[in-house]
Amino acid sequence: MRKKLFSLFLLVMVAVTSVQPVYATSSSELKKQREEKESQKNSTQSELDAINDQISDLSGEKEDVDAQIDELTGQIAEIMVSVDLMEEEIADTQEQIVQAQSDYDAAKVKEEEQYTAMKKRIQYLYEKGENSYLQILLEAKSWGDLLNKAEYVQEIYTYDRKMLDDYAATVKEVAQLKEDLEIHKSDLEASQYELEQEQTSLQETLDEQKAVSADYERDLARAQEQAAVYKEKIKKQNEEIRQIAAAEEAKRAEEEEERRRAEEESRRAEESRQAEEEKKKKAESSEKESEKESESKSSSSSAPAPSSSNGSATGSEIANYACQFVGNPYVPGGTSLTNGADCSGFTQSVYKAFGYSIPRTSSQQRSAGREVSYSEAQPGDLICYAGHVAIYLGNGRIVHASSVKTGIKYGTATYKTILSVRRIVN
Repeated sequence: MRKKLFSLFLLVMVAVTSVQPVYATSSSELKKQREEKESQKNSTQSELDAINDQISDLSGEKEDVDAQIDELTGQIAEIMVSVDLMEEEIADTQEQIVQAQSDYDAAKVKEEEQYTAMKKRIQYLYEKGENSYLQILLEAKSWGDLLNKAEYVQEIYTYDRKMLDDYAATVKEVAQLKEDLEIHKSDLEASQYELEQEQTSLQETLDEQKAVSADYERDLARAQEQAAVYKEKIKKQNEEIRQIAAAEEAKRAEEEEERRRAEEESRRAEESRQAEEEKKKKAESSEKESEKESESKSSSSSAPAPSSSNGSATGSEIANYACQFVGNPYVPGGTSLTNGADCSGFTQSVYKAFGYSIPRTSSQQRSAGREVSYSEAQPGDLICYAGHVAIYLGNGRIVHASSVKTGIKYGTATYKTILSVRRIVN
């Protein structure tokens, strides 16, 4: 395990370098670079997680070893107490053995003295023979005295015999006690030896466990150092990702601005082209049409209603009808298709000419009819923007009351962000 941790440590030290973000020329390249950095960070995070798992394992194993050390320490302490108590008990037993030996020697002396005295009495009686017994008996002055003397002789013998037996028993008991004490002492010494051996063995095991714990301590310290290196690497990678993301966002905004400018230029060019075409068409139109248009503008505030004004027109009819008012003025708050209208007044008046009623403002018209996607847009649909609305002509083109400067005109549907496409005509 230590070799594995050390190898990982070397890997980390080689891998951890201060990598500066490479600034790309486009947002897509920056996005790719950011994704690569995020992948590297995820890989580093996985390595850090693995190190943390190892730290957790090492901590658990070290706790087990430390628990064993505590248990061994407790066992050794108990054994040391037992050895101390054993030594005290052995010392007490030794004192009892010495006392028993002294008692034995004293009892043995008494036994010898009683035995010697008894032998002398027996020898005396033996040397005197039966005459001595007769002498004692004949010296009796009466039957009572005779019986007393006979009982006296018997008592002397019985007394000597009893004393000898008592001393012999005492000697035997003391000898047995001494032997028991010596056996007990031997047992205590054997137990002490075994306890000391067990203490030695436990101490060796304790020393080994302490060495293992120290190894775990070193491994933990090394693993924690590696974890710190990984954390620092992740911190640097996060900073690099942040820098790249900021550059990506800035580049995206720059590209969006360039795209918007390009679209605006394209729109202006298209409007200029359309204006030229319209100008050309007007120049080429017959005098009759010019007079009719002039008459239409001055006669009333609304254009002639189309033939289909009962709500049954098609979207294409509505779109074509709206186109005839291109070139008319933009008037804020106006609803006249000829004398002037704003964006929502223009669309409302066009639909009204065909019998359709829609709300007045552009924000309200954004909820009219039903919503369809831009990809499904058809001529006659409303194209809704923030604060503006137009009528879709198809092929990405619109007609709308654009501004006071440009009036009612043609335009590109995507010239700004589309919020909704509403279908009024089914």
